[in-house]
Amino acid sequence: MNFDNFKKILPKIAKIQLPGVASQLKMAPAIREKELEAMEDRMKNARKSAVMALFYPNVQQETTLVLILRKTYKGVHSNQVGFPGGQVDPEDATIEATALRETEEEIGVSRKSINVVRKITSTYIPPSNFTVVPFIGILEATPTFIPQPSEVEKIIEVSLTDFLSDASIIERELTTSYAKNIQVPAFYLNNYVVWGATAMMLSEVKDIISKAISN
Repeated sequence: MNFDNFKKILPKIAKIQLPGVASQLKMAPAIREKELEAMEDRMKNARKSAVMALFYPNVQQETTLVLILRKTYKGVHSNQVGFPGGQVDPEDATIEATALRETEEEIGVSRKSINVVRKITSTYIPPSNFTVVPFIGILEATPTFIPQPSEVEKIIEVSLTDFLSDASIIERELTTSYAKNIQVPAFYLNNYVVWGATAMMLSEVKDIISKAISN
């Protein structure tokens, strides 16, 4: 989709009723809902983080979403694809400020150049005990990304058209933090398998944009 056309639907994206957990669960393993019920007390004490689903025009002026491949390290999100974002710092005035600061730090885009469209539904990540608050934002111009060397292995630029295609949704057998060899729904984007909390948040982003386009 041409970026000018994408900008025309932003008012709808900003006002659409969030599909919420129902949308997220489309991309969650079957046992996810029961798992969350069992962890209700733990979720109350979860740490807070924020991420940004950031859209922008590429050099051809086609609407594009940026994701990142995280570095390999000793941690639960090692070498996984996700949104730019991270943990709340004491300096952050709001959770939105966290998303903007972390996006700037991880991909080198000035927070002042990001227009935040809206906050969407948060999700809980059991392995790291984080509640993640996602935002949808846009850049008006094609960015020059500067990946944070200590955190980001690669910048992944995904065409909105590819992201919205049903062909991007697959199932893979994976071993997670809570189960071995289970079938997991995932997005297949730019030859990367995107699953877990990121896929769940992407599912809501996809449903919001699809509804804005169709209305």
